[in-house]
Amino acid sequence: MVALSEEQTMLRDMARDWAFEQSPVSAFRKLRDAGEARFDPAAWDQMAEMGWTGIIIPEDHGGLDFGHRSLGVVLEELGRTLTPSPLLSTAIAANAIVLGGSGAAQVEWLPRFAEGAATGALAIDEGPRHEPAKVDAGVEDGKLSGRKQFVQDGSVADVLIVSGMESGAVQLFAVPADAEGVSRQALNMMDSRDSAHVTFDSVVIQPDWCLEGGAQLLEAVLDRGRIYLAAEMLGIAQQAFDTTVEYLKVREQFGQPIGAFQALQHRAAEMFREIELTRSCIEAALDAIDDGADELSQLASLAKARICETLNLVSREMIQMHGGIGMTDAHDAGFYLKRARVTEAMLGNAAYHRDRYATLLGF
Repeated sequence: MVALSEEQTMLRDMARDWAFEQSPVSAFRKLRDAGEARFDPAAWDQMAEMGWTGIIIPEDHGGLDFGHRSLGVVLEELGRTLTPSPLLSTAIAANAIVLGGSGAAQVEWLPRFAEGAATGALAIDEGPRHEPAKVDAGVEDGKLSGRKQFVQDGSVADVLIVSGMESGAVQLFAVPADAEGVSRQALNMMDSRDSAHVTFDSVVIQPDWCLEGGAQLLEAVLDRGRIYLAAEMLGIAQQAFDTTVEYLKVREQFGQPIGAFQALQHRAAEMFREIELTRSCIEAALDAIDDGADELSQLASLAKARICETLNLVSREMIQMHGGIGMTDAHDAGFYLKRARVTEAMLGNAAYHRDRYATLLGF
């Protein structure tokens, strides 16, 4: 694990300041209560102006090519304030096009991603659980048909990275969301974030939409997406912990702060330990993407399994240690708990990745 460079440290500090000043949890609450928008377009424009949308885009296509660790730094800070944005989903889609897209596809989408003028989403799961190997959608006579479920940012994406069977093998396709035959059903998720079921009805596949790499490309894209998601989840866990510790210092019972009670100190220490151990796993996984490490898949599953368990612990403790107020909608604890449960299921839960990790190591 490599320490952050000076530039990455500046990026982290800038992202943290922006998130707490321009996109606090109260801003997310307003969006939730309005029930009209899944994210704030003005905030998205500011992210684009600061260059965050182009962090992993090659310079040849208008990006910064600043590395995956740098993107992880930003996603972690946005996770702290539960900032709703398509940055994570678009970064995953960008990876698919960078790694497997034709020159035409890269020219069409990557500059627009870098500018924040377009967003993407990964459409691979066909059931309520993450099972990327289960693909019933397929291409026959050049037409894609099938249904993908729980597509994160699926109702706002401009391009969908879709898995489908063609000639007996899994392939990925970059399908414009406005293509004829594509329909989307927005979902009301408990974390109040954008998600959709997407149906493909005889969508005519253009040659430039086909991504090269098949199942190997899918796994590479998924591993990067899992690591990005883990970074966001780390931010959620860290802020939930920080908020809880601050409450332990100010809430008094029996004439003293409840943080003075040894039982609560032990529980706080356990959370701190788990967060730090998990942080090491996630930062190592981000570095592995930048380094092109052979053990990337193992590190991706290790990071996702660890953060699922850690965030589950910290989000539960946040509710319990806040007592009655933590159970009310007036407090932010519920937002962290709900987002935690959704992200735990996204791209594979802890059980899925423990099994995958063991399989990759030959057990």
